[in-house]
Parts: sequence; C-alpha cells; structure tokens
Amino acid sequence: MHQLGEMLIERGLVSPEDYAAALATRRDAPGEVLPALLRMGAVSEDDLLDFLSARFQLPLLALEARPDLEAVRATIASLNAPVRWFVEHDVIIWRDVNDLIHAAGPRLHDAAIQEAIEQWAGESPRLHLAKSLTVDPILIALSGEHRAAQTDPKRLAELAEEAPVIDFVNSVFAEAISRRASDVHFEPFEDKLIVRLRVDGVLSQRRVGGAEMFDAVASRLKLLSGMNIAERRLPQDGRQSIRVAGQEIDVRVSSLPTTWGESIVVRLLGATHRIPELSELGLAAPQRSLLLEAIGQPHGLVLVTGPTGSGKTTTVYRLLSHLNDGVRKIVTIEDPVEFDLPGVLQMGVRADINLDFAAGLRSILRQDPDVIFVGEIRDAETAQTAVQAALTGHLVISTVHTNSALAAAARLTDLGVEPFLLADVLRTLIGQRLLRCVCPTCAAPDPDGEHEAKAQSLLSPSLRTDAPAWRHGLGCKACGASGYQSRTGVFETVKISPAIQHAIRERQPESALAELARRDGFTSLLENGLAKARGGQTTFVEALRVLGASG
Repeated sequence: MHQLGEMLIERGLVSPEDYAAALATRRDAPGEVLPALLRMGAVSEDDLLDFLSARFQLPLLALEARPDLEAVRATIASLNAPVRWFVEHDVIIWRDVNDLIHAAGPRLHDAAIQEAIEQWAGESPRLHLAKSLTVDPILIALSGEHRAAQTDPKRLAELAEEAPVIDFVNSVFAEAISRRASDVHFEPFEDKLIVRLRVDGVLSQRRVGGAEMFDAVASRLKLLSGMNIAERRLPQDGRQSIRVAGQEIDVRVSSLPTTWGESIVVRLLGATHRIPELSELGLAAPQRSLLLEAIGQPHGLVLVTGPTGSGKTTTVYRLLSHLNDGVRKIVTIEDPVEFDLPGVLQMGVRADINLDFAAGLRSILRQDPDVIFVGEIRDAETAQTAVQAALTGHLVISTVHTNSALAAAARLTDLGVEPFLLADVLRTLIGQRLLRCVCPTCAAPDPDGEHEAKAQSLLSPSLRTDAPAWRHGLGCKACGASGYQSRTGVFETVKISPAIQHAIRERQPESALAELARRDGFTSLLENGLAKARGGQTTFVEALRVLGASG
C-alpha cells in the first residue's frame, strides 16, 4: 500500500499531506488507507478506480452489468457465507447464466480480499472493480432491516456510519460536482429511492435504488448536516461544510416528510465561490451602466425580481462586491447566507427565535449602515421598513418574487407601501432569468444546413431567421438535440424616470409603466432572450421554454 501511495502522489491524484493523514488513521489496517482517502474527500473515486484498474489489470463493472439484489442474496446463501463479511468489505458476488461466479467492489485489487473470496467461492471467480454507486445500493439493502423497523435513533445513527452508506452518499456528491449540479434530490417512493440532479436548471434522474436503502441514506444526509436523525415527522433544515473529491463545498440540506419517507434536497454551494463580474452575468452594456448608476446613489431602493433559482442572489452579491470599498458599511439579512462576502456583515434569518426579515432589518438600522441588503421582501412589515430605510438615507437592495421587473411596483403597493413613498425611493427595477448556453460543439457550423428546414418549420413566422439550426435548439450532427453547457442571465432593467414616478403615484397598471419604460429603451425578458438566441449564446427553444411566448 505504501508503493500505491507513492504512485498516487507521483501522479498528482493525492497530496502528500492527505495521504499521511489517511495513513495515520489506519496504522493498524494499512489496507484501509485508500477507502480512508475517499471518505476524507481527498481523491475522486473515478480517478482512483481508473488508476487501480490500469495498475492491477482489473476491468470496471458497468452499471448496466450489475446483478439484481436477489441474485446476490442467492449466491451468498449458496456459498454459506456470512452477509456481514461482504458488506464490511464492499463486495457483491453473483452467478451468471453460465453458472460462473463474479465478484465486484471498489477494493477488489486487495490481495487479502481476493483470497477470501476464492475461499468462499471454492473456485477462481471473475473479479471486477466497481464504483460505490454501482455496488452500494445492494450492500445497503443486504445490511439493513426492513425500513418499517428502522425507527430507533441508535440504529439509524449506526446505519449512517456504515461504510456502504458513506461511500454511496460521497459518490453521489462526487458525481454531482463533476456534472456541475446545483442540487441533489433524494426522493422516496413505495418501492424505490430515486436520486436526481439539477444541472443548469433541469432535473435528470441519475440513480434508482431499493426502498430498503432509503433510511440509511437519509440518516447519513441528516447526520452530515447537523439535523435530528430521529425526527422524521417535521421538516428540517441543516447546513455543513464537507470535502468531496478534493474540493471543499458547503451543503444546505432540506428534509420534507412525504408518504413514503423524507424527501431530502441538498444544495451544493462552493465554499470558494467566485462571484462573476457584471459583464459575465449576461447584462448588456446599457444595462450594466444603469445598475452602476443606481447603486452609485447615496440612498434609494433597488429591487431585483424573478423566481427561485433565477440568479438573483448572484446579481445582488456582485452589486454588493462593487460597493464594498472599505468606506461604506454594508449589512445584510439573508435566508440563508449563501456565500461569504469578506468585509460585509451578514446575518441569517432564524425562524426558531423569531428573527425574520422585518426584525433583522429593524436591528440593522441601529448599526449605522450605509448599504443594506434584505434577502427578500415577502410581507408588509418588511416592505414598509425597507422603504422607510431608503427614505432615511440608506441604499437598500432587495429581491421580490414577481414575473417581471415592472410588476414589483404593484407588489409593494399591494403590501401596503404608499405609492407616493415608493415613487420617491425607487431607483431601478431588475428582472432576470437563466438560460442554458449552447455548447461549443453545437455552435459549430452546419454548412450543409441539414437541420435548417426542420428548424424553420417548427418556428412561428416572426421567429424565422437565417440562423444555423443549432440556434433553434435542434442540435447538430455532433451531439444531437441536447447540447447545452452552463447558463447565462437574461435581464430587463427599468430606470425610474420622472414619468414612471408619476405613474406609480397614480397607481397606473403595469402596461402603462411598460409603455413609459420603452421610451427610455426598455426591452422585455423575452426580447432579450430572443436576442441572445439570434446572437448564438442560446437557442430559440430554450428562450421560449424559460420565458414563454409572451413577455
């Protein structure tokens, strides 16, 4: 194992410090050093297994070649072998249709494990290396009792610390990071556990396991995030910093009791998150100038609108970073604090002690701030306090959940803010969404126009252009119809002109505000999204999917 460690360090897969730390914890069991590195998050399992497969000439077991649970149970029973041994050593064993015995696991390179398997099998089995995601659903099912009996807190805590459970959860997180997922969904149903990843705003199913493994996985996730393992009747929230595949990440965990168990969603937050510049967010040059002008004012209210997951927090953090010059005092109240902003005083909402946005904002005003960020205006007290703060010499930035930027004015008046006060303090309205960008392969030229006729036939006449087919979301010969990679923002910005101030005081409808805004160059989210499609950053299909046909 020391030789393997040297090779891992030499190839840059593991740092000397991490290897020394793993070795120190496994002096009495040097064969456990590699699993220790994985559980420390010092190396990705994909990299490690690729290395071991080449080093020991062992094939990797593909997920689709994995046997079913009953085949493994039957084989272990026929060998008169203890189930516990296979669980402890992360090994599954089965007979194929030709009565040949196979064994697979992430540690099958270990000579001691190979020798033990040969003793149980009485013959030379075919050995495979396998990812934890491949074997752990079976191992967790083998080690667990029926989930109806798994209600004892002590037993749940034991399940959460079992090696197959730890490896399965770590492997899910490692895959999520490699695919740039923002959220991981663990969803229980009557007969299965489904794991889905949200990548670039779209959910896709990645794993399906047996229902019997859910309690163990849920307990592990709750233990990681500091939640109460025994409490399964009430929703819970937790947060923790973990290390996966050599990366430090923050995880925010939410549990929700459902018919068949707790639905658990894990949001992955980069601990060293770099906040994009305004030019990188997708804002056009005139929009950037408008925002910088608005936050350059000594007081007033700037509102960012859009649904959950539309990138509002990132936009606000960039504005705060721009303002964070060491001269101004900036204080925030957020739910939760998503990223650390050095030099900014950040406070999280605490529902358990009645510290909501309104209470937090009142306290912030006693801290002599220059700039205040209120995570969301969602009630009358917060709305009125935010407007009063803007009236009394503070620059207030906040978010509102509305479908358009201009709808924010009506939203605040609905919450009880007097229109004449709102008109006086409002500086700028920002609406935004996130669109998936086409990948470089999809953006490659299509000189023979193979897809163009089909693309044009699917679009309404007003959207038909001479743009290449990939701009219509129909893909290209290289990667088909699903070639998206990363996301960009699409924005609408409104400068509150004297004419719009007057319209707000008169409670005029959104359509009237829009007409006035257009005189100053306002364009809607849909118009900006279609412009990005014509420019090649995204596709018409994506723009219409996110923004709809009217906007």
